[in-house]
Amino acid sequence: MEMRSICRARHRRWAIAALLVVALLAVAQLGQCQTDYDDYEGNDGEDDDGGGNTEDVPLFASIVYDRLMSLTGAFAKEFGNQLKYCIKDSDNDWNLAFNFSADLRFLVNCIRHRGDLTQRLCNAAEMKFYFNSFYDNSGESAKVNILKPNKNCNLTSWVSGCEPGWACNVNPNQKVKYNDSRQMPARTQKCHPCCPGFFCPRGITCMIPCPLGAYCPLAKLNKTTGVCDPYNYQLPPGQPNHTCGGADMWADVLSTRQVFCPAGYYCPSTIQKISCSSGHYCRKGSTSEIRCFKKSSCKPNSSNQDITIFGALVMVALCLLLLIIYNFSGQILSNRERRQAKSREAAARSARETAQARERWKAAKDVAKKHASGLQAQLSRTFSRKTSKGLGQSHGSSNASSSKNSDLPPKKKESSNLKKVIQSLEDNPESEEGFNLQIGDKNIKKNMQKGKQIHTHSQMFKYVYGQIEKEKALEQQNKNLTFSGVISMATDTEIRTRPTIEVAFKDLTLTLIGSKKKLLRSVTGKLMPGRVAAVMGPSGAGKTTFLSALAGKTTGCEITGLVLINGKAEPIRCYKKIIGFVPQDDIVHGNLTVEENLWFSARCRLSADLSKADKVLVVERIIESLGLQAVRESLVGTVEQRGISGGQRKRVNVGLEMVMEPSLLILDEPTSGLDSASSSMLLKALRREALEGVNICMVVHQPSYTLYRMFDDLILLAKGGITVYHGSIKKVEEYFSGLGINVPERVNPPDYFIDILEGIIKPNTPSGITCKQLPLRWMVHNGYDVPRDMLRDDSTGDTSNKCAEKSNVEIERRSIAGDIWDNVKDIVGRRKDDFEYNFLHSTDLSNRRTPGILQQYKYFLGRVGKQRLREARILGVDFLILCLAGVCLGTLAKMSDETFGSLGYTYTVIAVSLLCKIGALRSFSLEKLQYMRERTSGMSSLAYFLARDTIDHFNTAVKPIVYLSMFYFFNNPRSSIADNYIILVALVYCVTGIGYFFSIFFQPGTAQLWSALMPVILTLIATQETTSKFLANICYTKWALEAFVIVNAERYSGVWLVTRCGSLMQSDYNINNWGLCIVVLILYGILSRCIAFFCMVTVSRRK
Repeated sequence: MEMRSICRARHRRWAIAALLVVALLAVAQLGQCQTDYDDYEGNDGEDDDGGGNTEDVPLFASIVYDRLMSLTGAFAKEFGNQLKYCIKDSDNDWNLAFNFSADLRFLVNCIRHRGDLTQRLCNAAEMKFYFNSFYDNSGESAKVNILKPNKNCNLTSWVSGCEPGWACNVNPNQKVKYNDSRQMPARTQKCHPCCPGFFCPRGITCMIPCPLGAYCPLAKLNKTTGVCDPYNYQLPPGQPNHTCGGADMWADVLSTRQVFCPAGYYCPSTIQKISCSSGHYCRKGSTSEIRCFKKSSCKPNSSNQDITIFGALVMVALCLLLLIIYNFSGQILSNRERRQAKSREAAARSARETAQARERWKAAKDVAKKHASGLQAQLSRTFSRKTSKGLGQSHGSSNASSSKNSDLPPKKKESSNLKKVIQSLEDNPESEEGFNLQIGDKNIKKNMQKGKQIHTHSQMFKYVYGQIEKEKALEQQNKNLTFSGVISMATDTEIRTRPTIEVAFKDLTLTLIGSKKKLLRSVTGKLMPGRVAAVMGPSGAGKTTFLSALAGKTTGCEITGLVLINGKAEPIRCYKKIIGFVPQDDIVHGNLTVEENLWFSARCRLSADLSKADKVLVVERIIESLGLQAVRESLVGTVEQRGISGGQRKRVNVGLEMVMEPSLLILDEPTSGLDSASSSMLLKALRREALEGVNICMVVHQPSYTLYRMFDDLILLAKGGITVYHGSIKKVEEYFSGLGINVPERVNPPDYFIDILEGIIKPNTPSGITCKQLPLRWMVHNGYDVPRDMLRDDSTGDTSNKCAEKSNVEIERRSIAGDIWDNVKDIVGRRKDDFEYNFLHSTDLSNRRTPGILQQYKYFLGRVGKQRLREARILGVDFLILCLAGVCLGTLAKMSDETFGSLGYTYTVIAVSLLCKIGALRSFSLEKLQYMRERTSGMSSLAYFLARDTIDHFNTAVKPIVYLSMFYFFNNPRSSIADNYIILVALVYCVTGIGYFFSIFFQPGTAQLWSALMPVILTLIATQETTSKFLANICYTKWALEAFVIVNAERYSGVWLVTRCGSLMQSDYNINNWGLCIVVLILYGILSRCIAFFCMVTVSRRK
């Protein structure tokens, strides 16, 4: 009760400005009517019947009211200037509060009952005194609404008009200046109850008209309680002739709720209260009844309508719409798959047509060569002065030969069989012979395999891929088969090949910037195109670090030594578009099929000049070579959803890099987790890539002897990142035999060498070589420069130490502070390298023009759309939770007219923020590794971010509908559903951007915690009265809550005007800031997205 009284007092203080301006106008205008009324008045007004001709009363009331409203325009301007924080349209709000033109009965009745209306109205000074006293009151005086002593009501003079609900006339022979704001007139004569439709405050002896929406009848004495109902004031003691008067006060709804027209009734005038009829509802302070929606039950005297059924219908309709979209989208995906299957069939047909076209060009080549030889013989005979006869004979012979060759039909060949052709290509993949198909053979179509079978043969696609562009160019350039055209075609044998990359490195050393720990030491060697190199060694030998250094992915390290690309000292990052890096983990999209994963990588990373048919051929070749035909339409699978096997997933991981046709392919343990058959299939596929000039380097753990013999080169590293051997795999045993290390029979050589380097097996050599001396022997064997520390360690090292220990490096005693400082420097170094990698773009030397940002955005958009459709169940759960939240909050936080529904809207801001943020976390937190892999391969980060944000706009548009379908119809606020929807859209857009930032910057657990706590904390800060304005303005919850409150407060007018102004002033809201609130929320969303994108390309880099 104490808090409620304080709140009531505050509301009354804030209402002063509105009442003062209204009263000043009313008093000033009625003062002009005084002369006219004095002429009308026929007696002294002591009789209850009044005086004058009663037939002229309505006419006189109209004249009084017209003069009262004559200066509405001038008042509206001042009204708007003084109360602009709560008045949006001053003319409209003034008319809704004091436009009595529809019903002047309260004036007519007052004139008829008391003929001294103008004598009892307050002037400007009394109004000013009343409101100033009301504003200055505090404590108990404010609670009981007692004004300060004044000229008419004080300790020595307290007439009946000083009591609540009563008013008096001015003293005789006194002219009242109603616009005088300084002098309060003496008003102590002829005191009577306040007229219905007016209110008379306690402590002054004049009366003020009640606004529209109020019900101000005469009070009646309740003999049981001794108070005057409905205004709850008591009669003065010791005055038995004193009766209950009229209304005593108009302020905010908390202080004077008895003046407001009650709920379930409507008051067309301030003296009339009518019950709300059936089929209609009337809210508190209504001047008319409102028709209920159809099919809603509105009994008589209903204060609100029950529209929960409409919410259920909207929810059902939304569910049906989402189901239709989901099923329709599934059909779209199915049609898309069928179109892609047709594309593959078209590619197979292109392969057959290419085979036939090559035979045509071959036949034309033979004819052209014969024509060329005949022409050469003719020219030779002409310049050697042969006789014309001989020339003619030669010419004729030539022509005859030419004619014979051109007219003869093709040689009869055996019936074509494409199986034999493909088998010949499999047996001899380097052969450049054609398919030897007979042109015009009628059995080609009969004997040819089906398209789906044809495009599963890797060698056929290998051949077709190299020939298809040549055939297109030939058909385009040589539509007219002329002699010169045939000659050019016969001599044109160039086939498009990949650019080659040779990587040479000398004394390559990697050192951590802070701790100065060496990860690689003096690694020297060369990786050749067309060869498959295996990197082996024990754990901690720096194998993955070595590959990362080759791919240019190391950060936080100081790199010394020399790295040459094709004999030039160029950064390896300049070739990243044609370099493939297969990480150790299987980083693929589990909610996409095998084919979709490969197809997306091909579209984004292959040359933009390559046609779609050619890209299909590439993808099909990789699928066949990796043995993924059986699972091409299967989802890869996630932790929650089972997909393909682990071995197949590993092959998909490799295939993502193979489909982009790299010139340098680096693989980190691609055979880990694979059985021998899958490993053999994978290595065969890699060897076929090497035949096309691809430089392949891979880390392998414990390969079988069969796999071991399939490698061309071996790089063997010891612990500490030191080279033990680098060369042909055929000479590795010979080299170690020269050191006295012989591989025992029935022992796999790589296992034996690694066991020696691991310290499990001690080498038994005549020279007594230890494992720590092997790197030094390799350097001496090849004439490399040996670092001094290695020489020192070799000369002073203790031979009794196990090889499992790390290489002897001087270990300094470091303090804890020094270790922390070194770690800080390492972190700073990594961040610096990340920044340079992302923002300091190097020159592109790969000569491959990949799709631009807009095209990649299109590809990303399609991929994210598929992923969202396959996550429809999770999205449905989100919608269900929003529905439940809407039902609970709409039911528990019922609409309160006193606070304009701020409590329910506060819960709405918290609930929607929390649920939408948690939903937004899934957009990026689950695919950090996939993003990092795609970004380092050259794909656009901006296209990736925009595509995911674009798809999330669906949630931005739908989630507000889902929530409002429950909350709005259960809570039923006065604001329109369209206004609430716009605010919620802006709010969801804002919090979604904040959720992006949390998901990118924090780990999943921390991001969820921030998403849950942030809206609660910001709402508490924004709603505290002690919070500074600056701090409240930086909270997005303040702008969302303000938008909700002011859009609802606009619907409260008339008698609610004081309540509206007081509440908005107390909350520091401005009714004109609705558009600003929406703009601020959208700007918050844009800013948070910019910050999230910046963090995505800088902070979230994962090794």
